[in-house]
Amino acid sequence: MRKFVLLFILSLTTGLTIKAADVVFKASAPVAVVAGQQFQLAYTLNAEGRELRIPEMPDFDVLFGPSSSVVHGIRYINGQSTSETTVTYTYVLMAKKEGTFTIPPATIKVNNSNYTSNTLTVKVLPPDQAAAAQSQSSASSSGLSETDLFVVMQVSKRSVYEQEGFLVTFKLYSRDGQVGLKDVKFPEFEGFLAQEVELPTEKQWTLDNYNGSNYQMVVLKQTVLFPQRPGKLTIEAGRFDASVRVRTQQRPRSLFDDFFDAYQTVNKMLTTSPVTIDVAPLPSGKPASYANAVGDFNMKVELSSANVKANEAVTIKVNISGNGNLRVVKNPAVTFPNDFDVYDPKVENNIRTTAAGVSGSKTIEYMAIPRYAGDFEIPAIQFSYFDTRTGTYKTLSSGPYTLHVEKGEGSGSGAPVVSNFSNRENVRYIGTDIHYLKVKGIRFITKSDIFFGSFLYYLCYLLPALLFIVFFFIYRRQVRENANIALVRTKKANKMAVRRLKNAGKLMRENKKEAFYEEVLRALWGYLSDKLSIPQSGLTKDNVEAELIKYGVEESLIREFMDILNTCEFARYAPSQAPDTMDKLYKLTVNAIGDMENTIKK
Repeated sequence: MRKFVLLFILSLTTGLTIKAADVVFKASAPVAVVAGQQFQLAYTLNAEGRELRIPEMPDFDVLFGPSSSVVHGIRYINGQSTSETTVTYTYVLMAKKEGTFTIPPATIKVNNSNYTSNTLTVKVLPPDQAAAAQSQSSASSSGLSETDLFVVMQVSKRSVYEQEGFLVTFKLYSRDGQVGLKDVKFPEFEGFLAQEVELPTEKQWTLDNYNGSNYQMVVLKQTVLFPQRPGKLTIEAGRFDASVRVRTQQRPRSLFDDFFDAYQTVNKMLTTSPVTIDVAPLPSGKPASYANAVGDFNMKVELSSANVKANEAVTIKVNISGNGNLRVVKNPAVTFPNDFDVYDPKVENNIRTTAAGVSGSKTIEYMAIPRYAGDFEIPAIQFSYFDTRTGTYKTLSSGPYTLHVEKGEGSGSGAPVVSNFSNRENVRYIGTDIHYLKVKGIRFITKSDIFFGSFLYYLCYLLPALLFIVFFFIYRRQVRENANIALVRTKKANKMAVRRLKNAGKLMRENKKEAFYEEVLRALWGYLSDKLSIPQSGLTKDNVEAELIKYGVEESLIREFMDILNTCEFARYAPSQAPDTMDKLYKLTVNAIGDMENTIKK
């Protein structure tokens, strides 16, 4: 009986522990607000709680709260129902002044256990002085002014060193945020190595202050650029075709006109201003161990063992970490003694690109095998980089390392080890240099069985010669065809398009909507560029349509291509669509490229 009681108590305790582990207490508030305007701070709890304690908030006035709301629901999973309870505590706050402020965590008690919410950061913007005047001008006109809707290209630095990274951000500003984009063309970043920052698939509008006015803002793209040569490099303008719904004021014709607003869709082309970056060359006096690294780095070296046996591997791991152009950093030189068999290094990258720059680590593993016993020295390992903060070269050093090698198993004094260098995994040891003669099992053959001088012997010489002549002419033909770059691109156009569409299919199955449409666009524009022998920078819908007409492509097929392009460009920034929309577009694109391939044959 006592055993059953203990099991019952244990099961109850386990159930309470699991339930307690599932409690979620979360705080939420707008990322940006305007000073003097009210906003809501909400705490959400997926259980019944008590004794809610909010933190001190000296930078905000608490105007109202808490007001609580409880929602009960039932969720069905695999035929089993689970009851859910969500409690929301809401406060109304008002910011006292401008700046960026932190709201500390709140606490609440659930089943005699205390839970802590997350910390929030709220950016308080100044009041929009021009809001009233702008609202009047927008209401009196059905068009859009230059301050109603625009795109800004912001760069974090305008003067940098060669290979020094800086951030480029494209922001879309709007008065109301109801904007659709199509035919988006970002700059090519010529002269820079570009590494794109991964942004959320679903674009989030936030409040932002620009030139004294508050706008709804969304970040379209962020890229970290590394200039590849000194001088003045220009980031060309981007171009964006936008459509926005604008409220219009019209003379009321009836009583109902006073209650309903009138809207119209306005199309507008948005462009960013070009930006010139002043790139300074790296100063002279580069150290011999300079690894093409620019930024701030650290180096850590690990030797697997200082005492090994002959024919046993010894490894050295060099870890380069920090912030900078990690992807193009050269491997530090590690010099092993001459009697070591040295293998190609193994490189592992753990690099991430964020708005703060490119950071992470690069681990290089060097492996060598000593073949003789003795004491050896591995010279110091050095890594030099250019520090942009001080404008000087810095050298990191580790070592030297002393390695003691003992005799391996089965090796005599000074006995050599023979290595097959075509496959260094296959190593054999020769302990003696004299082998016994073989006297048994010998078989003699007749003269007629001798291969030398036979017909098959001469055929073995003649056949390779004939194959060489055939392959020579085939090779010359391929060289002539490959010299015609336009012909090569035309032949490979369908293959490249199929490769990109396979990647698009993968993104579709992962339900990555924006990335899917971007990949389909790359496939279509790349296919048309290769097929028509026109650089992508020179492709427009007008000249594509004109070129396809020259090749005798049917008008219906041309319209189908144009519709796919327009659909992809608009869908990336449009609201969520039906799940089968991407599947239909994918099949339509595959069929359209197949029909085009059968029509244009070069």
